[in-house]
Amino acid sequence: MSLVYAAITPHPPLLIPSIGKEILKKLDKTKAAMEKMEEELYLSKPDVIIIISAHGSYFTDAFTINICPEYQSNLKEFGDLVTKLNFKGEMSLSTKIREKTKHEKIPTTMITEPLLDHGSTVPLFYLTQHLPDIKIIPISFCDLDWKSHLDFGYLIKEEIMGCNKRVAVIASGDLSHALSTDSPAGFNPAGTKFDEKIQELLSHKNVSGMLQLESEFVKNSSECGFRTFLILMGILKNVDYTYRQHSYESPFGVGYLTANFII
Repeated sequence: MSLVYAAITPHPPLLIPSIGKEILKKLDKTKAAMEKMEEELYLSKPDVIIIISAHGSYFTDAFTINICPEYQSNLKEFGDLVTKLNFKGEMSLSTKIREKTKHEKIPTTMITEPLLDHGSTVPLFYLTQHLPDIKIIPISFCDLDWKSHLDFGYLIKEEIMGCNKRVAVIASGDLSHALSTDSPAGFNPAGTKFDEKIQELLSHKNVSGMLQLESEFVKNSSECGFRTFLILMGILKNVDYTYRQHSYESPFGVGYLTANFII
């Protein structure tokens, strides 16, 4: 039927109340932004959410489409045995996307993995509070060049526009992990420059500028979301949208960007 919603979200496990606890207060801006976007997503009445995660099953030379009848969240590695999310898989659209990649010769691997990584779980925890019957399609990036990610996204967009579902797309990814000496990746001056550049490029709808970013610069920033954003920008190609940044903060030396694209 149509693309009805698109957004960028971070995915720190600390956003989950049972994990973050008191520390969650340091993520007030991000939490408030996610709650605001939950309202907006609900009003768009989606049937399906395509969730593009930076931490899903990974192949260096092929994109991944996770096709499974049912999914469960899994936050055991973060000490959380309480949070349990369950989702149904959308089988028809995901299969059509896979068939389209074969026809267009875009390297893609189909897997069946019922356990959702935290890159999917954290945004879905917030965004599906009032969408108990939503179906999902988890997708992951690879090591192919930037333009291949954009092309993969555009292929997905064509299938979205040709299906009879209302589809939302969430690109889950953090920005630099090297913003300070306390950052998970240590400090690298490329970190702040990368986060500022990505926000600038997104606000100006400058996709060509994103494609021109040098791989070494992106690598030095220790990001994890850039390729999920590129896939999303491919899905938004030729779509009339208004970019709205809800929040950006980095209380733990990692850049957390929350934004959506008003369609």
